[in-house]
Amino acid sequence: MGSPPAAARARWRIAISGARGLIGGPLCRRLAKLGHQVLRLVRGEPQPREDEINWNPQTGVVDAEHLEGLDAVIHLAGENIGDGRWSFQKKQAIRDSRVRGTRLLAEALAALDRPPRVLISASATGYYGSRGDEELTEAAENGSGFLPVVCCDWEAAADPARAAGIRVVHPRFGVVLTGEGGALARMLPLFRMGLGGILGPGSQYLPWISIDDTVSGLLYLLANPELIGPVNLCAPHPVMNAEFTQTLAAVLGKRPGPHVPVWALKLFLGEMAQETVLASQRALPEKLLNAGFNFKYYYLEDALRTGRRLG
Repeated sequence: MGSPPAAARARWRIAISGARGLIGGPLCRRLAKLGHQVLRLVRGEPQPREDEINWNPQTGVVDAEHLEGLDAVIHLAGENIGDGRWSFQKKQAIRDSRVRGTRLLAEALAALDRPPRVLISASATGYYGSRGDEELTEAAENGSGFLPVVCCDWEAAADPARAAGIRVVHPRFGVVLTGEGGALARMLPLFRMGLGGILGPGSQYLPWISIDDTVSGLLYLLANPELIGPVNLCAPHPVMNAEFTQTLAAVLGKRPGPHVPVWALKLFLGEMAQETVLASQRALPEKLLNAGFNFKYYYLEDALRTGRRLG
């Protein structure tokens, strides 16, 4: 990652929502290893210790007193978009968990006497919608569809913090690859049985990133004040679904399974299919690269083969 960033040299107090999630767990462990104090934003009554802060986006409750004097806040919490079909209620939960939670936190931080220097508030490459083979840097416009609208509202919900002079960064996450959870963990059983096949046309681009680079990228956002606004957090070489399928199967010593046609995906996943597995986002991390961030894994095969990323 080049020279050690400021956040790696000084002990910071950092509050994190979604601290037990796919990204939050490894991030908390890395920060603790570096000597930072991690405070977890939790729903319900905090445990009798100093590393938990109460908040509840549904009821609009946040313990603002314990947010005073923080160096940074990393907001990762949100309803899992890939957990179940998109009913009206599910879509409402996806949107509300992101927009309400972000607005609650941003307003609370804006009202502090000693606000943090930076708020890193999650977003996703879903912001761009499905754009074929168009190269999507952070300058690309918002797409159309449910997820692009959610992402746009999600990012806008942090405006109170921006207006208060807090540096706000929106990491637009690609698909985070780890065998411990998320999309890859759901794929692995099928691929190990030789059933993981190309989805739909196979030409749709997948913006992926290793869990290692995800955590390192977030640390880089913390430490580099020139990074503001949206930042694509995805590897420099997105791949089409066909290449992803062939690479993962080869890494596991298998052949790709049968092709899954569009109609079957829509039948099984409903509306979610069109905006997730069939969507094409050729997102590129232009801001991170221009800022000097060095990815550990530029290429998909290296990310899948190295270490125990497949669980």
